[in-house]
Amino acid sequence: MFLQDVFLPNFIKVNLEAEDKEEAFEELVDHFCQSHESNIREELLSALNEREAKMSTGIQKGVAIPHGNTNAVDAVCGVLGISRKGIEYDALDSKPVYLLFMIVAPHEDFETHLRVLKRVAELLENPEFSTELQAQKDAQGAFRVICKYENIMSTLD
Repeated sequence: MFLQDVFLPNFIKVNLEAEDKEEAFEELVDHFCQSHESNIREELLSALNEREAKMSTGIQKGVAIPHGNTNAVDAVCGVLGISRKGIEYDALDSKPVYLLFMIVAPHEDFETHLRVLKRVAELLENPEFSTELQAQKDAQGAFRVICKYENIMSTLD
């Protein structure tokens, strides 16, 4: 599974308004529920918060990958959020985050969940990826960046 299958344009939200982690989770989950036309808000928030309680998913240089497992979804899915002003996230480096890759998966689909997490981590190894992504003004532009860097990555696989 490629990120461009998970983070389709309607699952990308630019200009997040959240100021802290809790607000960010709510905004990403609300965007997911509206785009997916589902009402599984509480289940998604619970999955994200349960995972976050173990250790911050604010991993590096302005990036967070909040993720969790819930059987409220039947496949790996997510929302990419881009913040212009930064979000207080309690990140491992204590700095604000600007890119949030929210990923949720069914409990039984650990393999796909881990492959998506791995692919995000691989793309983030290239600093140009996050810089270009952060500069996007709309969801279509962000989606094109994901496709561009995934295509580069797949030529290296």
